[in-house]
Amino acid sequence: MIVLWIILGVIGGGLGLIALFALFTIIISQFIKEKDYDKSSAFFRFLLYFWTVFGIITIRIRIKVTGDKNLPEGRILFVSNHRSKFDPILCWWVFRKYKLAFLSKKENFKVPFFGKIIRKCCFMAIDRENPRNAMKTIVRSADLIKKDEVSIGVYPEGTRSKTLELLPFHDGVFKIAKLSGVPIVAITAKGTENISKNFPKRKTQVEFDVVDVISSNDVKELSTHEISGRIRAKMLENLGENNEQVDF
Repeated sequence: MIVLWIILGVIGGGLGLIALFALFTIIISQFIKEKDYDKSSAFFRFLLYFWTVFGIITIRIRIKVTGDKNLPEGRILFVSNHRSKFDPILCWWVFRKYKLAFLSKKENFKVPFFGKIIRKCCFMAIDRENPRNAMKTIVRSADLIKKDEVSIGVYPEGTRSKTLELLPFHDGVFKIAKLSGVPIVAITAKGTENISKNFPKRKTQVEFDVVDVISSNDVKELSTHEISGRIRAKMLENLGENNEQVDF
């Protein structure tokens, strides 16, 4: 009985500390201004990673990564297919050595607490309706890479694919790599679309496959359209001809 009380006490104490840390996160996030930042905050990135790991454990997500043996060092442009709101959340943790900052729709920056924290990590909203504004964000992203602040993550499809089929690409996002002179790492995400429906009854297996790494020299030589076509072909090959949903 004593052992049981000790265990319950440890569990209760742990939950209490997490609750206090959550309250601290909520309070500290209120001091973040709604603007774009030029410096990635190590403190707020720590908060981002902490709550990401907490979520992965709580939701019971199992992650497998393949093809990552030849990943380049230094800053990169990171691209992926987009199936779920969990895609960037898992990717910024799995590929954390690159210190990813994603270009995202402006609505994500309205999410309480979370939206402000990602601002301090140099995440940026991109205007998908206004090409001129979108180009300003692309140029700014390249500048952040050149300053060695962050690597940039983008979804060339521009939005989540509700059918899970790979949507047409927006070639303009690849200008970030050309302007900054960095390699491109392309991955595919599988299984992230199952997380919401699996929780809380069962765990979810997620797989990230590195399907292509385009060197900075090749980025310089290829057009954005050629880069887009090459990456899209690699993704389609990896996802399968029919690009069907995989239910783990």
